[in-house]
Amino acid sequence: MRYALISAALLLGANLAQPALAQKPSDLVAEAVKAEGGADALRALKSYSVKGEAKFWEPGQSMAAGGEPRFLGTAMFAMSVDLANGMARTEWDRDQQYPPPAEKLKYTEVVEPKLGFVIDEKGASKPMSAIRVAAELREMWRAAPTLLLKAMDAKDLAAANNQTLGKQSLPAVSFVAGGNTFIVLFDPRSHLPAAIRSRDDDNIAGDSNYDLVPSDWKAVAGVQMPQTLSYRLNGLEVAHISIKDETANPNLTADLFNVPDAIKSAAKAPATSGVPFQWVIRRLFLARFLDSDNIIFPDGAGLKLVELAPNVLHVEGGTANHLIVNMKDGLLIVDAPYGELQSRWTIDAVKQKFPGKPIKVLVLTHHHMDHTGGTRTFIAEGAQVIVPAPDKAYFEKVARTTHTIVPDALQKNPKAARISEVKDQQVIKDDTEEVRLYNIPNPHVKGMFFVYLPKENIAYVTDLVSPRGKIDRSDNTIAFGEALRKYGITGATIAGGHGNTTKQSEIEPALAKN
Repeated sequence: MRYALISAALLLGANLAQPALAQKPSDLVAEAVKAEGGADALRALKSYSVKGEAKFWEPGQSMAAGGEPRFLGTAMFAMSVDLANGMARTEWDRDQQYPPPAEKLKYTEVVEPKLGFVIDEKGASKPMSAIRVAAELREMWRAAPTLLLKAMDAKDLAAANNQTLGKQSLPAVSFVAGGNTFIVLFDPRSHLPAAIRSRDDDNIAGDSNYDLVPSDWKAVAGVQMPQTLSYRLNGLEVAHISIKDETANPNLTADLFNVPDAIKSAAKAPATSGVPFQWVIRRLFLARFLDSDNIIFPDGAGLKLVELAPNVLHVEGGTANHLIVNMKDGLLIVDAPYGELQSRWTIDAVKQKFPGKPIKVLVLTHHHMDHTGGTRTFIAEGAQVIVPAPDKAYFEKVARTTHTIVPDALQKNPKAARISEVKDQQVIKDDTEEVRLYNIPNPHVKGMFFVYLPKENIAYVTDLVSPRGKIDRSDNTIAFGEALRKYGITGATIAGGHGNTTKQSEIEPALAKN
């Protein structure tokens, strides 16, 4: 009997030690639908309206490389969603604090399954780019309270490996809704969705988790709906939505979604491939999205090489620029805006302009993503990268990131990155050209070069001065003026990381001391 008791105890222990069988995807979804109020209540939800407040941040515009995301501003919004027809109208009243100067923005976004448009404060309408329509529609479905009804009906519903959210490892399923793959993580206790995730490419972070984390659930007409929506990129919050008022099945008047005749003829269908979701979404948060399917330049325009002097070129025509210096044994290029798209154009253009010349050096003025997203493409070309201190470790991490969602040149052709940093100043010189790098104090970012060519008397500066219209005096322009005075630079041509060029003499009031 003693041996029988021991055997029973061992058997019981073995049974207790066995892991719980993973739930079927359909069971996870069914439990979540029940927790949200049940399939019937969700199906009865044909529309809803919400009012709330929003806050936005941008990790790629941090004060220090890899530091806290930059706070961008706040907004009030009112949204009406027609779930039955896949349409949404959002009225925005934004208080944008960054980039300076602070500004108030009022506009309305309307998205429908086949188009989208924006109405400005004066009532004028403009069609959205195809990539914006695609991004707006994806985010509408991500936040829809009826998303799991799509999962219930999805033929491709599948189990996903347990997903990490903070310190938790959570069961998850994947499915396609509206042409987009979503991974839904579930709270084992409440059975409610803990996160609605997509896997996105980011020019800096590479393969990334983009999450909507809902919380503070509340019953609205029998349906559990979150009152807090936190949007996170790899765990960093980039948007925080607080719902202040919510109505189920409101009476949505037909004119809410009326499409103006001028929009009908010019509207673009949502893009079905090649959508840079993170660029679109976060540049909208930043209020600096160029609403063009060219991404880096407006419709009807294009990138171009502008000669500033023999051996010195300025890449203009896009949202951000490069400076190119043709040295004796190779090319030095300043900045790598946006991502591989612009880097590839620039590399191809300079190879045609200077046949046989290798790209030897890439200088990055500072770490912000709109000027560095194409860095990896230059590393794949074999360029040495020079950055202002203290950014070396940050860019070493950028070089190591994985880009399998949208494979870039470095993912396809791995090379060891050669990255150095400059604490104060450095001179790069040969028989034909001299390039001086000055790491200067400024209020925009910790670690900032301006680049000076003494032979041509050209100063290249990013963000502190942007020659694209009237340049007002600000803390940024004053900081650049102080640097010019420190190094005895006068009468220079100022080439911008944005815009084009201006003369130092023409903007002296903006550069003047306090």
